[in-house]
Amino acid sequence: MDIKLREVEYRYAAGTPFERLAITEVSFDIPSGGYTAIIGHTGSGKSTVLQHLNVLLKPLKGEIQIGSRTIAAGRKEKNLKEIRRRVGIVFQFPEHQLFEETVEKDICFGPVNFGVSEGEAKERAREALALVGLPEHVLERSPFDLSGGQMRRVAVAGVLAMQPEVLVLDEPTAGLDPRGRHDMMEMFASLQKEKGMTCVLVTHSMEDAARYADRIVMMHKGRVYKTGTPCEIFSDGPDLTAIGLDVPETVRFQRLFEEKLGRPLGHLCLTPEELAREISRLRGES
Repeated sequence: MDIKLREVEYRYAAGTPFERLAITEVSFDIPSGGYTAIIGHTGSGKSTVLQHLNVLLKPLKGEIQIGSRTIAAGRKEKNLKEIRRRVGIVFQFPEHQLFEETVEKDICFGPVNFGVSEGEAKERAREALALVGLPEHVLERSPFDLSGGQMRRVAVAGVLAMQPEVLVLDEPTAGLDPRGRHDMMEMFASLQKEKGMTCVLVTHSMEDAARYADRIVMMHKGRVYKTGTPCEIFSDGPDLTAIGLDVPETVRFQRLFEEKLGRPLGHLCLTPEELAREISRLRGES
């Protein structure tokens, strides 16, 4: 399911003395089945854009095409429930939204609320739990007896049980240790590849954007600053620096290595593994 934003503008507290422009003239595409990262500093408009993707917010100007639906400014929209089922959002610290007495009930809550039978919801809960890498016996436990990482996986399973076509991830690894961050991001990457999901990652991590995304949208002061592939975005360090961002650590190390070497490598390496292979290739040639 493609999503297209066209000249979208949104103001918080519009029409009041507290009115604040959050985003303006925002236009970009999220292709079906792809992995898009939205990067930018706090206050750049990333989270406001995110909330438009399943119509938690509606544009005050412009329009958003979500599959076959068009959400246009100034028009009353009906039957938004189906959009919100098809576009699932994993917010920061989703484990804080757990509330049921068992994991199974928590995962089933969303599907049942959208009209799925209890029996089917329980089947979806088992499937979703397996997708996030937790054993089935966890279903009968209280979510509050689990570790923080397990609680987050349960919260993600609750979103997956809705069987969304698009998975929007808002800083999904916030607060996790390095191993937990890596495992969580690898889990989302596997889901995107194996299930053909469209993934949208909102992140401060240039490393995650470089490793997982095939398309990047840079936000700055409420506008789209630049879009491109990870190679296109991260090959221009000064452009990133101009808006207070930086290249991934791997790219920074590659530039230092090239400076010592006296010549550039064959291509831009976006992950440590890729850089290691390139350096190993050079050694084999010498």
